[in-house]
Amino acid sequence: MNDYNDDQKELFLSPKIISRGIIMIKEVLDFDATTLAKQIQSRQISSLEATESYIAHLEKINPAINAFVEERFSEAIREAKRCDELLAKGEGEGLLWGVPISMKESFHVRGMKTTGGLPSRKDQVEVDDSTVVHRLKKAGAIILGKTNTPTLCFCQETENKLYGRTNNPWNLSRTVGGSSGGEGAVIAVGGAAVGIGSDIGGSIRFPAHFNGVIGFKSGAHQVSPAGHYPGVGDTLQQEMLGIGAMAKSVADARLINQLIAETVPPSIDLSNFHISVPPPHPDYPMDKETRSLIGQIRTFYQESYPVDDLHPPYLEDVALFWQWIMSIDGGESVRTIAFGERKNGPLKEWINEKLFHRSEYHPYFTWALLGAKLFEPNPKQILLLLEQLDQAKQKLADYLKNRVLILPVYHRAAPPHGQVYKEIFSVRRTFLAYLPYIAWPNVFGLPSLTVPVGTDEDGMPIALQWITAIGQEEALFQLAQQAEEAFRGYVRCTKYD
Repeated sequence: MNDYNDDQKELFLSPKIISRGIIMIKEVLDFDATTLAKQIQSRQISSLEATESYIAHLEKINPAINAFVEERFSEAIREAKRCDELLAKGEGEGLLWGVPISMKESFHVRGMKTTGGLPSRKDQVEVDDSTVVHRLKKAGAIILGKTNTPTLCFCQETENKLYGRTNNPWNLSRTVGGSSGGEGAVIAVGGAAVGIGSDIGGSIRFPAHFNGVIGFKSGAHQVSPAGHYPGVGDTLQQEMLGIGAMAKSVADARLINQLIAETVPPSIDLSNFHISVPPPHPDYPMDKETRSLIGQIRTFYQESYPVDDLHPPYLEDVALFWQWIMSIDGGESVRTIAFGERKNGPLKEWINEKLFHRSEYHPYFTWALLGAKLFEPNPKQILLLLEQLDQAKQKLADYLKNRVLILPVYHRAAPPHGQVYKEIFSVRRTFLAYLPYIAWPNVFGLPSLTVPVGTDEDGMPIALQWITAIGQEEALFQLAQQAEEAFRGYVRCTKYD
């Protein structure tokens, strides 16, 4: 991360920011991107000051959380200066003009590496921006650098053999989730104004929930995945993939979606909307704090909207459907990306790492690949899956019309490192009990907005997710914004100030 010299470091703290001191730095760290953009446009704060503040903070906090894996600080400083110069001339345009942001490592950024956490790709420098990065740069955003993921984003805990493990800033012994875990941790400590994640199996929502940030998973095909690594080839897996903000506010989630979505969602009149807030399913585990918060949210909305407590269709089926879709080729497409023509496969590499620590592949990754082969659906199961998904389209279109569904993200706040992995990737198929709430929006390609609403007895964040049909995203933003104001919302972790 520290590939600049002492002379360059002096560029990072201008005389003005030094004179305004630590108070101004903390103000910048607390600002969401929407607020910071307004501050820069009104010239209350310069882009350079904001960029320097984030750089100084990242240098301070990253040794503990290990979330920021590649920086472009020198380039960001130059871009911030240029943004300020153009703004002084009246030429600065863009909804994120001069705003420093972070990117999940899986998105190509010109001049930066995209490794997927593989040592064999540690020198893989990209020559083009992903579509998402291109659109954010066009809006004036300044990219500070990239954040950690599990190997090839193939796990819900963030650890790989190239960059190591990312730690939860609220408690370093707890998981950040994954695969956008580095983003979740960086935004939790205010290391950037906003970040970008991707989600095919909770990869935005796990980290948003565990780290206490806002997370938005777009619906199927609403945001271009071009330039996201690894690519997703299977059509059913493409339906499950969503891309969106990891943020400090619902307003930022809306703003980022407006900038990167293929089509901006239309306005919504909430007067015709219905809300479903079902209690925890009796067959799935749920801690007492989450149960209580679900009840409080239901009571909150009952004051203004029609609310029911019915479980959504297919909740008992989606965890298995998700596993079949992710294992539809036995993991062969991911294995090919990771291993190429190498003779060693997942089993040999898993043994090499567990016994001798001699593999470049993290055992989470190789074990997950073995699981994909184990749970690969047979032709009869694929036929059943396709039939069920086809039947679900019309049923869910009717169910979600003018409706928002509120579900938990997971059964508890962030557990110790490794626990989520054991629950999801056990050969005992415990994913059937732990994944239904996560899997429901993925399997049906639905937009989902995750918002922190409270904490557990240890002070770890707990979030819920707001879900609806594609085209009704504005209902999520409006309703979740009401809960954001009434409940916890984003609270920056200040342990490292």
